Amino acid sequence: MSFVILAPLALAALAFANSLQTRRPLALLAGALLHLAGVAFLWIARPAPAVGGWLEFDPLAKVVLTMISVLFAVCAVYAQGYLARRPDRDNRIFVGGLLVLLSAMTVVACSQHLGLLWVAIELTTLCTAPLIYFDKSARSLEAAWKYLLVCSLGIALALLGTFFLALAGAGEGGPRSLLLADLVSAGHALSSPWVRAGFVFLLVGYGTKMGLAPLHSWKPDAYGEAPGLLGALLSGGVTSVGFIALARVVQVCSAAGEGAFARDALVGMGLLSMALAAVFMIGQRDFKRMLAYSSVEHMGILALGLGLGGTAASGAVFHTLNNGLTKGVLFLAAGNIHRSYGSKLVDDVRGAARRLPVSGPLFLAGFLAVTGSPPFSPFFSEFTILNGAMASGRFVVGGLFLLFLSVIFVGMGATVLKVVQGDPGGAPEMHHADSWLTAGPPLLLMALVLALGLFLPQELKSLFDAAAAQVGD
Repeated sequence: MSFVILAPLALAALAFANSLQTRRPLALLAGALLHLAGVAFLWIARPAPAVGGWLEFDPLAKVVLTMISVLFAVCAVYAQGYLARRPDRDNRIFVGGLLVLLSAMTVVACSQHLGLLWVAIELTTLCTAPLIYFDKSARSLEAAWKYLLVCSLGIALALLGTFFLALAGAGEGGPRSLLLADLVSAGHALSSPWVRAGFVFLLVGYGTKMGLAPLHSWKPDAYGEAPGLLGALLSGGVTSVGFIALARVVQVCSAAGEGAFARDALVGMGLLSMALAAVFMIGQRDFKRMLAYSSVEHMGILALGLGLGGTAASGAVFHTLNNGLTKGVLFLAAGNIHRSYGSKLVDDVRGAARRLPVSGPLFLAGFLAVTGSPPFSPFFSEFTILNGAMASGRFVVGGLFLLFLSVIFVGMGATVLKVVQGDPGGAPEMHHADSWLTAGPPLLLMALVLALGLFLPQELKSLFDAAAAQVGD
């Protein structure tokens, strides 16, 4: 298991030390492929917990880490074409930072110790902030600082929440440990007031990392100014490790008898996130900021499914996979469109389907997928969450869920259609056309999203159920 953590770090050191700018992207690709091979080996070998039980490739880790590894490998291929078109920018920090980010996300996904998990999530913040500033513009600098400050504040609150969970188990009969297995086995021996206080702070802290409303203020700027491949990793990878961190905390709350308290809060924040995304999606003029609000929506869907529990929680785990892959399609295609037109405003961009015969249709297909249209896989994960709400008698929650999805479909569709349709004749001069290295990676992700919608292996279904059962009902 240590291989999938150390291999990206070793390649990051190589990238930082390499003085040849054109060679560094190859280190990114090598690190991504080694990581993907390592994750595949973990599936086959099914290793026992490592480092004294602090790291484990459990069902939740399997889903999240596999999605991250696939997404990162695709983005690493995309980076070969993207960075070749940006010779004006030194890519040393960008390439090295991405590899450190991959290692940090791996630790979060496999962490069974809440202290180690917190450290790794903080590392994702520190190594990502400089990458947002890749374009070296005033707006990207502002976005990087906002991301760093807001997320660091959230992580500071999460640290307090971690301390409170430690206090919850410090009393008589408590485990005096932050290992998940020890906290869960202690159950009702944990102090309920400290568990509740810990959950509130951790929800705010890790909810900030996910971008749940009203903790999402960093997202529109960061996603709007970051390169497309970084936006894909932020929206598909970093937010997913925030979700898995929150799921670990819910696991402790359920064992301590405070599951209902935690789940009600998650349902409320999930619906709030979807409602806010619906409001800001309508009339959105910047299609990359539109994707930021789409991310707020889908983090709300994940929180809602986790809060409902049971079948809906299984759907949320499935949706983590679907959201990561689909966001990869959208951000990579949006990056191609942005570079081709030199603008991300719908007033300047039209006829993308004609001008970019691969990226334009992919942007439209990604919109249909991310809004839950069949036969793409997000439809089935969202339907599973809706079915879980209705089966548990939460009819108002299910109704609001459908209402927000409908509004978002209309609002997002209006922006996407303006970008994709029309005659590009009067648009600005084309800067970059599609190439296999920039259009092929999102096309591969789109094929995966469609394949998971048409056929979902039974092994994956069982894995989603096992991951949901981990969290508890």
